[in-house]
This record gives sequence, C-alpha cells and structure tokens, in this order.
Amino acid sequence: MQILNDLLVVFALAVAVSLISHRLKLPSVVGFILTGTLAGPHGLALVPSSEEVAFLSELGVVLLLFSIGLEFSLSQLLRIKHIVFLGGGLQVALTTLVVWAIARQWAVDDHTAVTLGFLVALSSTAIVLKVLQDRMELESVHGQMSLGILLFQDMAVVPMMLLIPLMAGTEADALRAGMLLLWKSAGILLLVFFGQKWVLPRVLDRVVMTRSRELFLLTAVLICFGVAWITSAAGLSLSLGAFLAGLMLSESEYSHQTLASMLPFKDLFTSLFFISVGMILDVSFIAHNLTAVIGLAAAFMTLKPIICALVVLLMGYSIRVALACGLILAQIGEFSFVLCTVCLSNQVLSPTQAGLFLSASTLSMLVAPFLIARAPSWAARAEILPWPTMIRQGFLAKMLAGSEEKRPKLVNHLLIVGYGPVGRNLARAARIGGIPYCIVEMNPSTVASEKKRGENIFFGDASQPSILKHANIDSARVVVISLADPSTVRHITAAVKAQAPGVHLIARTRFVSEMEPLARMGADEVVPEELETSIEIFSRVLSKYLVPKEDVDRVVDEIRAEGYKSLSAANVPALSWCDIAEALPGVEIRSFRVSTGSPVAGQSIENLGLRKKFGVTVLAMGREGVLVPNPGPETVVNAGDQVVLMGAIEPMRQVHALFTHTS
Repeated sequence: MQILNDLLVVFALAVAVSLISHRLKLPSVVGFILTGTLAGPHGLALVPSSEEVAFLSELGVVLLLFSIGLEFSLSQLLRIKHIVFLGGGLQVALTTLVVWAIARQWAVDDHTAVTLGFLVALSSTAIVLKVLQDRMELESVHGQMSLGILLFQDMAVVPMMLLIPLMAGTEADALRAGMLLLWKSAGILLLVFFGQKWVLPRVLDRVVMTRSRELFLLTAVLICFGVAWITSAAGLSLSLGAFLAGLMLSESEYSHQTLASMLPFKDLFTSLFFISVGMILDVSFIAHNLTAVIGLAAAFMTLKPIICALVVLLMGYSIRVALACGLILAQIGEFSFVLCTVCLSNQVLSPTQAGLFLSASTLSMLVAPFLIARAPSWAARAEILPWPTMIRQGFLAKMLAGSEEKRPKLVNHLLIVGYGPVGRNLARAARIGGIPYCIVEMNPSTVASEKKRGENIFFGDASQPSILKHANIDSARVVVISLADPSTVRHITAAVKAQAPGVHLIARTRFVSEMEPLARMGADEVVPEELETSIEIFSRVLSKYLVPKEDVDRVVDEIRAEGYKSLSAANVPALSWCDIAEALPGVEIRSFRVSTGSPVAGQSIENLGLRKKFGVTVLAMGREGVLVPNPGPETVVNAGDQVVLMGAIEPMRQVHALFTHTS
C-alpha cells in the first residue's frame, strides 16, 4: 500500500511540475529531477524512502536501453564499432588518467584517485539518449559519436566494479571474479548470436500466428527482462542486457511493432528514473557545502568536455562535432552512483567524499539537458574562432581525402553530402544515369571501406570551405545534402552557397517547418520527408481505390502547392522529370521513354512532325545506353528509346501523353 501512496504523490507532483516546466520551456528531464527533489526525503519528505521508486526507475533505464537496441540494429552497431571501442576506450582511459593526475596533486592516494577517475569518466546514458531522441539528433554525427562512447562506458562499468575491490585489498577474489566474468561474457555473446539467428525467429513466428497482441507484448517483455536478468546474473549490468535484447529483436520483421508496444511503458518508467535522481539531491547538504559542491560540479563539466572533444578530434572529426560531443557528455552518469555505492562498501571513499560527489553529480545531471540542447549551436559559434586548419577539419581529413593528383577533376558533377541510405541510393542512381559524382562523408570507417570498393568518396566536413574546394564545388552542377540533422544541414547549406552561389542545391529535411529557414539560406530545393512521405502514402491509397491517375496527380499538385506555399516559386521542387533550363523562362527540357504500343513507335522524326505540330524540338535520342545528340529527320523512334525534347510547358505535356499512350 505504501508504494501506491508514494507513486500517487510522485505522479501528482510530476504532472504539476511538468506543466510549469513546459510553460517555462524547460526540458522535461529537468522537471522530473525537480519533482524528485521536492518529493524526496531531502525535500518536502512527501516520499520518506526512495527505494520503491528507485526499483521502478531501474526498470525505466532497462526499457530505455531496450528501445534504443530495437531502433539501432546489429548492422548499425558494427558500422560504428570504431567509435565504440576506439573512441569510448580513449575517453574512459584519458579521463581516468587526467583525474588521477589532478587528484594526486591534492595528495589523494592512488587507489582513491583512480576510483575518482572511474566515477568521472561515465556520462548519463539515460539523459543523453532521452534528449537526443526528443530532438531527433540521435542519427546526427555528434549523436552517433556520443552513442558509441556511451555504449563503451556502459560496458566499462563491470571491470570498474571488479577493480574497486581489487584496490581495496582483495586482489585474489577480484582477479578470480574477473576471469570468471570473461567466460560469462563470451557465453552471453554466443547466446545472443545463437538466439538472434535461430531461436527468436521461430518463437516470434509462432507468437504472431496467434494474432494475440497480449501474447506478443508478453513475449517482448520476457525477451527484454530475460536477457537483462542473464547479464545481471553474470555480473554485467541490467541495462547492457536490455540493449542486447533490443539488438536481438532489431533484425526481425517485428521490431517496429515491438517498439510501438513498449514505448508507453518506457516513457513512464524512464520518468521515474529521473525522479529518483532528484530524490538523491540533498538540498541541506548542498547548502552547508555550497562552494565545494558547485566548484566540483564546475570542474567536472569543464574537464569532461575538453577530454571528450580531444578524443573526437583524435578520431578525425571536425572541431564543431568535437565540441558538440564534449558538451553532450559533460555530465556525470547514473552508473557512477552505482560505483559510488561500491566504493563506500569497500571503504575506498569516505561518506563525506561520496556525499560531495553525489551532490555535484546530480547538479551536473540537472544542467545536462540545457547543455545537450544547446550543444550544436554553441559548437557552431565556437567553430568560427581562428582554429588551426588541422583542428578545424579533423586530424584525419587530409589523410582520408587523398591527394589531388590521384583524384580526377570533376566538371558538371553531382556532389552528395552524406552516405547514409539516401546518399547510397542517390549514388546508385547517378551510376545508372551515367552522371559524374563524388561523395563527402564524415564517418572515417565508411570512407575507408567504400574507397576499397572503388567509390569516389572522401572524408570531410562539408561545412568547411577547404573540403568543398576539394570536391570541386565551383564546377559542380548539383549539390544534394542527404543528412537528417537540421543543424548540420543549415551549416552546410550556408557554406555551399558562400562558396558557389550558382550551384543548384537540394536539401533534405524532416519537417515542413524547417523548409523556410533553408530556403532563406539559399537552398534551391528543399525536400521535407514529412510532406513527401504523406504524399507517397495517400497516392498509393488512392490508387488502391482505383482513383484515376490524372486525379491523383492533381491532388498531389495541390498538396505540394499547399505544403510549399511559404517558399518562393524558385524554391518549389520540380514536379517531373529533370532540369528546367534556367536561362529559358517558360521552356522545359525533358527526357521521355517511348512506351511499348505507343503510336510514336516505328515512326521517323520527320513523320512525327513534333516541331510543326507542337513547337517541340528533338535534342537527343538514346538507345541501348548510347545518347546521340541532334538525330537526323530520318531517324526512326522505337519502343524503349529515350528521347530528349525541348519546348513550352503545355506542348510538352501533350507530347508526353503521346509518347506514353498505348493503343
């Protein structure tokens, strides 16, 4: 009954504080932490003990990591493995080393100094992922870099927990436990691989065949908590097990339904986690040690961004990405609280030291949502400072870009920024169409692997003028920004238009609301996923209901016109075929494919009389992959031929109907 009373108080207070936070435009995480501070034993004592709430909050972290695993997939994890192991390893090692060196200067013994390094090295997975997900920045470069480092930190918690008793004097026990843990970890990885490959597909197929939503949800929960329990029993963390469970399910065709079923529970229990963090905050202790707590929190949030930014720079990323990651990972993490408890039980830290650390850590977590939200914009402002070229572009940029002599100089080419799914499809389309192109990508491992396959790709931040120059931006015809991160897209748009105002720039964005700012910055076309996805969906729906194609096209035109109404006519994407000759107002250049059974097929260009009847000129004709310019009047047009025509808009529509009509 007591836990019900506690939850009632906590949720009632959370609703009130969250409404106030929303009115003040504060992040929801801050509202939850303040709720815990008010309701907890160190605040108004509405909840005298935080143990029950802490148990439920741990479930929130488990479900949060489970959902991240579902959205992430094993293939994505392998793609950022260099970030996880190299970036995360460097960050943890350097932070521990620097904190140890500073602590030794204050006459702290080696054992305590190393332990403090462990505590400071960890950041809050729950807070960072929550804020990045809310801001839809998890897929950005700084989001992927932060995620990779956080994953390594979570994995490093277990060896840290083993080393703390080792430093407390129980070496034999710790070493024996460490060897046992290695065997258990290897067994768990084999279990995950075996389950994902052979067991889960069969189980889920059987469950889905029952058509029972309840059974499906129970199975997903069983998998989540089952794998988490196995990892916990083996000495690993619950959250790491939940992440592995999500990865197991991510490769199945049921991952999206699983995620949709778990989201309400994840949001509920994750909010309880942040409330439990607020309950730890002892306001009276902070008041009596105000200078020490604030000074320690400031030291943490100054030291960690510098180290994290240095690691990202060493990984080859630009100064803007490095500074953004540093600010995102500046706080102390929730697993540091767990390690702090282990330190107290092994008498590595005194109660006073632990109290100072927990208070400063909670303050850093309270400030974290503000820093994470402002990290991209602050990093962009800092980027304009006179940094050395190597730091501005990243230490690996010159090496991965290759020499100018080795790369042929492109002219009238397509420049693709970003090599995610959109960029890959665009490159494939360019190869099929025989269009010269090059790619700029910020993932070093992707650049290295694609170079081996012969792809014309190089490493760099496309917001840097020197990188754009290396991509021959002055002679490019079209630039496509295929990235999803709004902040990065804006910076690249500004840089491209500053370097080459005449180039045709197409920018991808997620929401219609982001179109106008990009258009003001010079983007010639802005393609919002939100609008174009809805158009594609309703077009298919209308087709299934046998609505005539002409009516569907009319509705599409109307919806597009409504969606793009905030932009000038020059910024509205072309609705069909290819480029419109900018120097000839009212005239189009289009490429048509002659349909099988068309009345055009089998006739010569002279007999068609396109110029006489429609005022349309034949510029070129393609057959079997060969495009012949200015074909003679005796040339016969066959089904399947590609014909390039020039003419006014309305006659071109009539000719299009003629070429595609089948008798």
